[in-house]
Amino acid sequence: MNRILAGLFMLVLVLTGCGKENLNIPNVPVNFSAQLTDPRLIRLSSPGGAVAFADYGVAGIVIYRTNSGGYVAYDRCSTVNPEKKCAVELDDPSFTVTDKCSGAKYLLEDGSPAKAPAQLSLKKYNTFVAGNTLHVTN
Repeated sequence: MNRILAGLFMLVLVLTGCGKENLNIPNVPVNFSAQLTDPRLIRLSSPGGAVAFADYGVAGIVIYRTNSGGYVAYDRCSTVNPEKKCAVELDDPSFTVTDKCSGAKYLLEDGSPAKAPAQLSLKKYNTFVAGNTLHVTN
């Protein structure tokens, strides 16, 4: 009986856990490429650094250098009332971003919600480095 209850508890945790992907952010073509030496990317030279651009995605993109040294990118469109296309802004330090429209916060390491009313993660894009060029695509 205890194993059944433990199994049900784990299932509930999996189904209701933070970081659920948001399917309400529209799919738009994203094709960002820049040399890692590009001055716009200087903040990505060390883990914990982030940069934001307004010209890509639904409300722009934010690129973050993870603690392990990799790169992740998200759409800046907040998952709270995504139809408003409110762009999240980089916090200082840049481990989180804030939706100024709702007050929601998100962690940049994995895009998950850090403060209500956010319940869904930021929309994530693919990132890869080829040679000395960082690419963000969907």
